Amino acid sequence: MLQGKPIVDIVWLLICSGLVFLMQAGFLCLETGLTRSKNNINVAIKNLADFGLSTVLFWLFGFSLMFGTTWRGLVGHGLFAPDFGGGQVWLGVFFLFQVMFCGTAVTILSGAVAERLRFETYLILTALLSGLTYPILGHWIWHGVWAEGATGWLEGLGFVDLAGSTVVHSVGGWSALAILLVVGARRGRFNEDGTSRRISGANLPLAALGVLLLYVGWIGFNGGSLFTVDGRISRVVANTLLAGSAGMIATLLWGLVVNKKAEVDAVMNGCLAGLVSITAGAHVMSSGSAVLVGIL
Repeated sequence: MLQGKPIVDIVWLLICSGLVFLMQAGFLCLETGLTRSKNNINVAIKNLADFGLSTVLFWLFGFSLMFGTTWRGLVGHGLFAPDFGGGQVWLGVFFLFQVMFCGTAVTILSGAVAERLRFETYLILTALLSGLTYPILGHWIWHGVWAEGATGWLEGLGFVDLAGSTVVHSVGGWSALAILLVVGARRGRFNEDGTSRRISGANLPLAALGVLLLYVGWIGFNGGSLFTVDGRISRVVANTLLAGSAGMIATLLWGLVVNKKAEVDAVMNGCLAGLVSITAGAHVMSSGSAVLVGIL
């Protein structure tokens, strides 16, 4: 036991942190593969820089805003720039796992705004999302994970999100939507008459590899969010894999039936949509429900 935590729980969370970090590589492959070759370097460096920047900012004050002593269930304080020495084993492991989630939320934004923003502008948005938006909303829903009590205001109302369908993925998606409403579509995305024009990615096999890396990382993403090794792990991991596969097969069949061909980008997005959708309730759903969630 370390600080009242079984060694197996600490080791499990460290392993899951590594798996979630692998998702950064998955996002890099996915996003660079789905963008045009002339923008590959811009997308790649964004994926590197946003993780470094979000890690430092989350350590400086984001972690405190999210998991510090709560002020009326709205925002935390008192854990600014935490020191992980002096035997603070669980604090360090917990921070390591949580900063991976913060980096994931930011990287979702990167993919959505690819080929639309200057690099410097993207870094400013990364700072706002990782330092303020993500930690504050995370406090509303997940503060009790650290404080061992439903102290965030949404958490206190009974809101449940195991691993971040809302906290991570929706926050990244909503932030991206707000930005895209301002900056608009990619240049060349629409014809003069308003009809859409397909923009092919530069390297679809690389993008497909990115999806598989994300698939593996999701085992740690959802499994680690239990924060302990118990009988729920098998259900969480199995439901995660089932939902991702169901989303993949549903979009594959849709393409074959409706468009008479297998569409690789649709299959990749179907897999990711299934994984995102099961993330909130993988610990409580039946296997059949997980498949249905992935399909929908």
